[in-house]
Amino acid sequence: MSLLPDEFRDRVLHGDCVQVMRGMPSASVDFILTDPPYLVRYRSRTGQTIANDDRDGWLEPAFAEMYRVLKPGSFCASFYGWNAADKFIGAWRKARFRIVGHIVFRKRYASSVRYFRHQHEQAYVLGKGDVAFPDEPLPDVLDWTYTGNRLHPTQKPVPVLRELVTSLSKPNAIVLDPFCGSGSTLLAAREAGRSYVGIELDAKHHNTARLRLNTPIRPSLWPYR
Repeated sequence: MSLLPDEFRDRVLHGDCVQVMRGMPSASVDFILTDPPYLVRYRSRTGQTIANDDRDGWLEPAFAEMYRVLKPGSFCASFYGWNAADKFIGAWRKARFRIVGHIVFRKRYASSVRYFRHQHEQAYVLGKGDVAFPDEPLPDVLDWTYTGNRLHPTQKPVPVLRELVTSLSKPNAIVLDPFCGSGSTLLAAREAGRSYVGIELDAKHHNTARLRLNTPIRPSLWPYR
């Protein structure tokens, strides 16, 4: 029997994820897949920014709550900013997560060009306590699909996220994304036969995610997932 009240299950919640998670029971979700702000003061070509990307005070409290609400023996996969890796790793370790893997997502295009052409995304896979090997382990280098960032300035592709959900959680699991943006993780969870909980601070993105999740699964309707 799930410990998660119905008020959280299969919902997209608007608010500060630390405060929302504090209202969730301990050990009530089976998998966390999230894309938090990278702490890089991101600004898109059209001037879009990411809430709280200019400060790190939320980082340790957020991952402490993620650790608390995650069931023992479960995974958390988190994207992160490579140039703030020390802050992310410090927060994960302070929360008592174990680092159990690292994934690189290979792009066919450069998202920016500085000292190098930036042609990848990256995520760490964390474990709460002892975690079993997945039944079908994924490669640690996966190909990326360009979303066009039409719904969110750093929108992630649903097919790639669905691979992670399928590999790192069981059918009917509850998947949490505390920084759910436009809802791509939640769509991936639903398409993989899982329940979901999404939390988003930005009202515009929360509304986008809510609308996407209230729409029947019809791939032609959201061609840039």
